[in-house]
Order: sequence, then structure tokens, then C-alpha cells
Amino acid sequence: MLYIGIDLGTSAVKLLLMDKEGNIHNIVSKEYPLYFPHPGWSEQNPDDWFEQVMEGLKELIKDVDKLEIAGISFGGQMHGLVILDENDEVIRPAILWNDGRTTEECDYLNNVIGKDKLSEYTGNISFTGFTAPKILWVKKNEPDNYKRIAKIMLPKDYIAYKLSGVFCTDVSDASGMLLFDVKNRCWSEEMCEICGVNSNQLAKVYESYEAVGTLLPEMAEKLGLSDKCIIASGAGDNAAAAIGTGTVGEGACNISLGTSGTIFISASKFGVDDNNALHSFCHADGSYHLMGCMLSAASCNKWWLEDIMGTDAYEKEQADITKLGENKVFFLPYLMGERSPHNNPQARGTFIGMSMDTSRSDMTQAVLEGVGFALRDSLEVANKLGITVKKTKICGGGAKSALWRKMIANILNLEVEVLESEQGPGLGAAMLAMVACGEYSSVEEAVDAIVKVKSVEYPDKSLVAKYDERYNVFREIYPACVHVFSML
Repeated sequence: MLYIGIDLGTSAVKLLLMDKEGNIHNIVSKEYPLYFPHPGWSEQNPDDWFEQVMEGLKELIKDVDKLEIAGISFGGQMHGLVILDENDEVIRPAILWNDGRTTEECDYLNNVIGKDKLSEYTGNISFTGFTAPKILWVKKNEPDNYKRIAKIMLPKDYIAYKLSGVFCTDVSDASGMLLFDVKNRCWSEEMCEICGVNSNQLAKVYESYEAVGTLLPEMAEKLGLSDKCIIASGAGDNAAAAIGTGTVGEGACNISLGTSGTIFISASKFGVDDNNALHSFCHADGSYHLMGCMLSAASCNKWWLEDIMGTDAYEKEQADITKLGENKVFFLPYLMGERSPHNNPQARGTFIGMSMDTSRSDMTQAVLEGVGFALRDSLEVANKLGITVKKTKICGGGAKSALWRKMIANILNLEVEVLESEQGPGLGAAMLAMVACGEYSSVEEAVDAIVKVKSVEYPDKSLVAKYDERYNVFREIYPACVHVFSML
């Protein structure tokens, strides 16, 4: 049998067709527009998503026996607000995860309702990207739209609804709404009351690997698929990607060096750090996870080399970097502010430690190391919660650099595993579909069968010691600069 994973991203939807052994039969990508109606706003039309999903599905399966396709599931951009009226019509464009209009609403939630209460109710505090403050924004600024809301959805769940007719979400994606009681894996009555949301407006919540229904007959007919094709609830993009990298089980870890950066740590038990420095969410395997998210990771290197140095010769620029753990130049990678662990949108990128003998390669090295040090900030928080991490998978564009992988291994003192196949949330989504269809009895069984490690970068004790000294300097720079950031 064959399985489809749909990765609904911010710029495009990526669709993947895979068999139970993990062999990929086809991959299709379809782009759609992104709108910025005001500075700091970010929106998309949900119907654009669905149109491209349908076109992508037709292209994906055109050369296979369509009756072999047993299940479809999803990984999707998180936190977006999709609202439908009583006729199932989209009320307004979706407000996306990277939309920054809700500063006032976040201040209200964090400072008037209070971070302690938010953490008690949901396991998290408010960020501008989260869904709940978006609902409050609509309530205040678009009251007529607010009154029309019959259904509140996340992006991938709109696609699931159109395909299956089932109003559903999953625990991992719901965790990022600030309406969800993560510890107890259910909607938070207190947060719903605060945001003026009633239970009828919210979807039924499933585990990520559960079947929610089957293809609607009219959708099956359009696609040439069986109406017995199972639709599984899927997961938020980070949780789906974690399944695709085999990040399941206590202390399992995945680092993503994409435009933004994440460190995703799987945990068997629910846990929240004192300052809510890390997101505490449900995992797609039925457990929990902690996630540190930095807003600029590989984008720091791209900015430095392409925008500042005027080159795209990444390998050449890294060739002269040989004295690891000895660089006297430091870089704070906060080019777009920072989320974890500082939660400070005013933080900025900062070089410090330059002298007359500082070289171009020293500066490049500082950028790469700065991202590694910032990831370690989040790892240190997880360590304080008693979670032991010994190794990590690594993915994303930055992970292609052997030098950067070596830095990460020694800065974080972790074995860094490179995978044979890296396909992001789409791969994890297809695996969730397999579990929903009974191809595998659990997510863990699917991971063991499909995810394979290609190579490992081991930390070197002497380099770890050097980087420990460098990190102790790095961690003092942000507190020394934080008051200046607020003045800029």
C-alpha cells in the first residue's frame, strides 16, 4: 500500500508519496501567494492552500495505482488562525504564525491575565505568533467577523476538513494555540473563557496518528481515489518533522538549522521550566516535547555571507576556519529578535570581541558558533528539568555543512546524527498515516522501520572543554546588552 504526507508550509505545499518500507515514489511541490497587507502582518487565503493541495495530489498520484493509496495525513505550519462561518465559508484571510500584529493582545495575556495563569492553564505563555492572541485581535479590530465565527481551525486542519468533512485537530498542533491544556491533552476551559471562545467553535482533538475519517465521496471521485482512503489527523510541522527524523522516546532530540532554528526534545512526561523559556507541547507519538525556537539560524549565515560579504561561496568561506573553540569574536544571532529562551522581540544581532587582527574567517566562524551557542541556551533549560540528552538528529539547510555539524556536536556535547533521507514534515505525516491505517502498530515501530542514520559526528573532549569556556562568555553577553536593545 501507499501513503501520502502533505506538508502545508508557508510558501508552498509539499506532497510526498511513500510505501511502507519508506521508499519515496514521488514528491510534488506547489506554491501559493503570501500577503503582507500592513507592515508586520502576514496572511494567506486558505482556498489557495486547498486548490494547490488538490492540484498537487493529482500530479503526485498520476502514475500509480490509485487504489493502492491507503491513507493521507498532514504536517503543517502552526499557530495560524483560520475562521469559518456557519456556512463553512472562510470569513477572512488566515493570520499566519509569523504575523506580528498581536503585541497588545500578548501584553494583555502575559501581564494582565498573567504568565503564571497562562502556564497553569496551557503550559505556555503568549507569543505574537500564537493563535489565541489573534482571536482577541479579531474580537477587538473586526467585531463583525468575530461574531460570525462558527469554526476556529489551524491551517492543516482546514485541508483535513475539506477532504474528510471532519472538524478535527491534533494534540501537537493544538498545543501551539494557547487554548489547549497541554498536560491533560484537552481544551482549556479557562483560556476559552478568557478569549471568548465556546467549545462548539473548536475541533474535536485527536492524537496525531489517529484516523479521523475517510475521503468524502466527492473528493474521492475528483482524485480517483477510494472513498475508503483514511484521513489521519497529522501534526504541527515541528512534531511531524520530528517523527520523520525518528525523534521519539525520552531524551530524543532533533536540531533544525533552517531559516529559523529549533531544538526539539522528546519527553515521556509533561514538564515546564520556571520561565517558560521553552515551548511545552504534546508530541505526535503520544508523549510530550520541549522545543526551543530561535528566529534566525541558517538565515544568519546567509545574511552575513550574501548580504554583507557579497558572496554565495559558502564552502570557500568556511575553508579557513580551523581553530575551533579559540575564537575571540562572538555573535548574538538575534537578527529578528529572539524567542527561546529570551522571548525578546527587541534583541538584535551583535558582534563583540573584534580587534585589529580579527579576520574575515573569524567573523564567519563567530556567526556559525553564535547559532550553536544559542541552541545550547535552550538545551541547558531542558537539562535543568532533568531531561538527559546524549545525541541529536540534525536537519535543515545548515546541516549540510560538515563544519557546522562539528561545531554543534562540540558546543552542545552531543553525538550528531545525519539521516539517509531528510524530507521534513511530509515524511513524518506519511508515517502517521501508516500508523492510522494499521501498517505499523505505533509511531515508534514505524520510526524503527523507516528512519536510518547515515553518519555520526562525535564530540571531541578537548574541543568540548574549549567550547564550554567560550559558552560561559557567550551567556554573559545578552544580559550585558539587553538594556541597550531596548534603546535602539
